[in-house]
Amino acid sequence: MQKNMPADQFGPEYVVTIRDPQLDLTGFLVIHNTALGLGKGGIRMTADVSEEEIRRLATVMTWKNSLAGIPFGGAKAGLRWTGGSEARKKELVQSFARALKPFLIKKYIAGPDVQSGEKEMQWFAEAAGRWQTATGKPKHYCIATATGKRCGIPHEFGSTGFGVAHAARVAANVMGLDIHGAEVAIHGFGNVGTFAFQYLAGLGAKITVLADHAGAVHVPQGFDPRIVAKLIEKRQPIARYPRGKKVKSADFWKIPTDILIPASVTDVINDGNKKMIRTKLIVEGGNIPMREKIEEEFFRQGVVVVPDFVANAGGVISSYAEYRGYSPAKMFKLVEERIVRATAAVMRRALAKKENPRKVAMDLARARVEKAMAKRRQTFS
Repeated sequence: MQKNMPADQFGPEYVVTIRDPQLDLTGFLVIHNTALGLGKGGIRMTADVSEEEIRRLATVMTWKNSLAGIPFGGAKAGLRWTGGSEARKKELVQSFARALKPFLIKKYIAGPDVQSGEKEMQWFAEAAGRWQTATGKPKHYCIATATGKRCGIPHEFGSTGFGVAHAARVAANVMGLDIHGAEVAIHGFGNVGTFAFQYLAGLGAKITVLADHAGAVHVPQGFDPRIVAKLIEKRQPIARYPRGKKVKSADFWKIPTDILIPASVTDVINDGNKKMIRTKLIVEGGNIPMREKIEEEFFRQGVVVVPDFVANAGGVISSYAEYRGYSPAKMFKLVEERIVRATAAVMRRALAKKENPRKVAMDLARARVEKAMAKRRQTFS
């Protein structure tokens, strides 16, 4: 076991490596803790996904589900994906699903993550042979039950970005920062970033800097949501925005803002760019956008950081809603309620006690998990 992937009293319970030499498939499943319920976490599909990354993400899912108050434990999966045809991707996803059958429903439920969405979740459930083995499935992918029809609630509905926007609103309010007119930068313009943009713009925030995989654009007067909506609809890069100034990706971090939302990849804020950042509030839209030591540095500097497992829990709350058979409308209501409650509890206590919000959130989440662990007679029943 590598020393930077420690085990502790919470987990992990399972660390599984999947290999299919015939397909050149390498994948990982980490189930961190199931005291509160089945392990829940998405399937990350990147070229360099590693066991360490999946272990870190699975741990985060334990605290995210606990703090959101939903009966899921923490887990995460990863599948090496270097690109290729849709047929090739489907083959890998379905082989991965079949390999994970011993864990599905009993210990783990899959979901979307980087480069896996509603289509991949349908492939996964079909190969696993059970509709409930994955959430985030297409809205048209349904099953009949004794109480009616149950359908997928894809993350493409924007539940995570919706939650991030409300986390930003609540955190700003607790800090005394008016979200209306606040200058916001969003790094990453995929499913999370695009919906965070839309909902924050609807709340009156002024989004002045956006970055995607191709570059960044700075618009001091604020992006026009109507123009951005057309770019999203046409799947065009943000660099095609007709106004503002194109900036290098590395220079994105130098632009001062009131609120910064990292909504891209793991460790996007790092030792190479942390000193460039000038902001009052960081709301972690992506999972593990920086290491905890860097969060602590920001805290000492007076920059408030809303941790990932507080801010971006909308996706897993949506997953729970789908698992329970709720409607999209009921799902969005649940996401807002849980995100607002968790963010307010963490931020008020953090500011009152002058503590790092991550420490406050972890204390709350761990207490719930510890209570559940104390109640169960044995880990593996």
